[in-house]
Amino acid sequence: MTVRTLLLGTALAVGLAGTAAAQDAVIRTGGTDAVFASQDTERMWEAVAYSNPLPPGAPTADYPLVAWCEAMVSGHVALGESLETDDELDLEIIDLGRAEERKFSRALEVAGPRQSPETLELAETAAASVRARWSRMMDQDLAARDETFGLFFGLPGRCEHAARRIRENITTPPATLADVGLEPPAAATE
Repeated sequence: MTVRTLLLGTALAVGLAGTAAAQDAVIRTGGTDAVFASQDTERMWEAVAYSNPLPPGAPTADYPLVAWCEAMVSGHVALGESLETDDELDLEIIDLGRAEERKFSRALEVAGPRQSPETLELAETAAASVRARWSRMMDQDLAARDETFGLFFGLPGRCEHAARRIRENITTPPATLADVGLEPPAAATE
C-alpha cells in the first residue's frame, strides 16, 4: 500500500466521519476558498493534485487546463439553470459553480497577457471542446439534463491549484509527492 493510498484513505475516512456528524449540512470540500494552515500544507495538497491523472481530453499545461476547467464548470452551471429547479441543494450547487466559474475566469483574465499565442490557442481549443459537449447535452430532454446535472462529479483538484499558479504567475514546477515526503525519492541509477 502506498503512502498516497493511505493519505487518501485517511482523508476519505475523516470526510465520512464529518458527514455522519452533520448529515443535513452541505459540506465544502475545498475549492479556491480553501485556506491552508501553512505553505507546506498547500504544497502537499498541490503535490497530491498534480500526482493524480487528469480526465481524458484535459490539457496538462496549467493555463489550458484552467480554461478547460472553467468551461466544465460553466457548462454544468448552465445545465443546472436550464432545469429551472427550486431544489435547495441544486441551487446551492449552481451558486458554488458560479463562484468557481468567476475564480477560473479571473485567473485566465489575469494570466492571459503573459501567455504565448500557442498557449492561448490550446486553451481555446480545450474550452471549445468542452463547450461543444455541454451544448449537445443542453439539446436533451429535461430528464436527461437533470440526470447529467446530478451525475457531474466535479473537477480534478489540479484545477484549483493551476488557477492559483497562473493567477500568481508561479512558474516553478509544482511539488512532487517525493518533494513533500509522501513518496520516497526515486532511486538513483548508475
